[in-house]
Amino acid sequence: MLNSFSSHWPLFVLILSIAWVVFGITKLKLHPFLTLMCASIMVGLLSCPLPEISVENKGLFHSRVDLPPSVQIDYVLAVKWSLLGFGNTAGGIGLIIALAAIIGACMMKSGAADRIVRFLLSIFGIKYAGFVLLLSGFLLSIPVFFDTVFFLLIPLARAMAVRAGGKYLFFVMAMAGAGAITHSMVLPTPGPLMIADGLGLDMGQALIAGLVASILPACLVLFMAKWFDKRFDFPLREVAGCTEKSLEVIVKKPDEELPSIFLSILPIFLPVFLISSISILNVLNAQGVNLGFLSPHSNNFCFSLLSFLGEPNIAMSLAAFSSVYILIKQSLKDSLAKKMTVTRFLSKHLEEPLSTAGTIILITGAGGAFGGMIRLSGVGQSIENLSSDFNISYVLLAWLVTAIIRIAQGSATVAMITGVGLMSAVLTDGIELQYHPLYIFLAIGFGSITLSWMNDSGFWVVQRLSGFTEKETLKTWSVLLTAISLLGLIICLIGSNLIPLK
Repeated sequence: MLNSFSSHWPLFVLILSIAWVVFGITKLKLHPFLTLMCASIMVGLLSCPLPEISVENKGLFHSRVDLPPSVQIDYVLAVKWSLLGFGNTAGGIGLIIALAAIIGACMMKSGAADRIVRFLLSIFGIKYAGFVLLLSGFLLSIPVFFDTVFFLLIPLARAMAVRAGGKYLFFVMAMAGAGAITHSMVLPTPGPLMIADGLGLDMGQALIAGLVASILPACLVLFMAKWFDKRFDFPLREVAGCTEKSLEVIVKKPDEELPSIFLSILPIFLPVFLISSISILNVLNAQGVNLGFLSPHSNNFCFSLLSFLGEPNIAMSLAAFSSVYILIKQSLKDSLAKKMTVTRFLSKHLEEPLSTAGTIILITGAGGAFGGMIRLSGVGQSIENLSSDFNISYVLLAWLVTAIIRIAQGSATVAMITGVGLMSAVLTDGIELQYHPLYIFLAIGFGSITLSWMNDSGFWVVQRLSGFTEKETLKTWSVLLTAISLLGLIICLIGSNLIPLK
């Protein structure tokens, strides 16, 4: 009895920590950063004994700094592990978040975002504005991380709402929901790429399967976005210095006073092209395609140069420089701006977006610390032990394990890594599936979309940059992703039985 309780203890720790996060943010009104850091330390204290932090044993955080072996008591280790998780998470994404905030602010202030909106509307018309944003989010999130895509497209949604005279919630949900789908389902996004590799799948087949399986959920996004917009009346609030008044000034400008369409799309197209090109070349090379001077080899100068430019931090830096250039170029037409130095001008216009980015980095880092401590507590092993006691569908098991890890620690990518780690171990034990392993691949991907809430960096990116409150985001964004995940599970279960592909 005691051994059984001990083996399930990580699950109790998981439930307690989730309850604290919800209570701390919703009832005590604590800042999410403080709430998540307290949750991280609490998990560490309840998960004792923790492993020592040393050069040989860095746990799941992969510390960039060599730390000496520790003989401290457990509560000190809980704090150190939490800080280690915070530092690695914030260090890994901090620059990209700051650069993306700069790009978004500059595109809004220069009128570049509205120039793109006008161009798209001239092709599709205002009637299909929601579809335009959905398609943009769907395609851009294939090669680029979701958070980055949202940073790049939220200015378009805000400008579109001003021009359309409303429907802001509809535009945000359509764009963000579609982006969340392909971020977890379609190669060469890193998460799906890891799943396909872990399961030993053909990359081309996985790419096609992910795209096909994403079509119906994308239709669901469009339907639910319309339903949310009819049911809720969320105002277009001020965020990152972009007031509704300033947007109205921009949309009333004639086309001649706005940047060219080429310059306007450059901050979006440049990082998407540079980052995606590396992934696409690697996938094509894995399929045996002869790429000539673009072959992904270390001694190939062209590929090495493209790899450098396609590194996310470098690509986003180039995009940020281009967006700043557009803002300066447009502002030279303003007599007041001409009287300022370039540094003073940039300091004035970038202070607010960088402040917003700083808050998001703190929250995201704390979420990373919390998620890391949950993983360190051994909850994954507890779930695996429980699953062995029940004879359930492997598709359902893959989705369920990934969904639980996703809800527990927030990161869709980490949830995918955990899910494929478990399922690859199961499938290599000589299990003969009655359907193609592609359905396991899809189930893990859909499971990673489940219930984005307070420990997910994407939740805070959507909440902060859209101007929604935490409650509003839970009622819309969290519900939307859960519906997508459940529909995906149904698709996988029905497909594996009716179209096994064996």
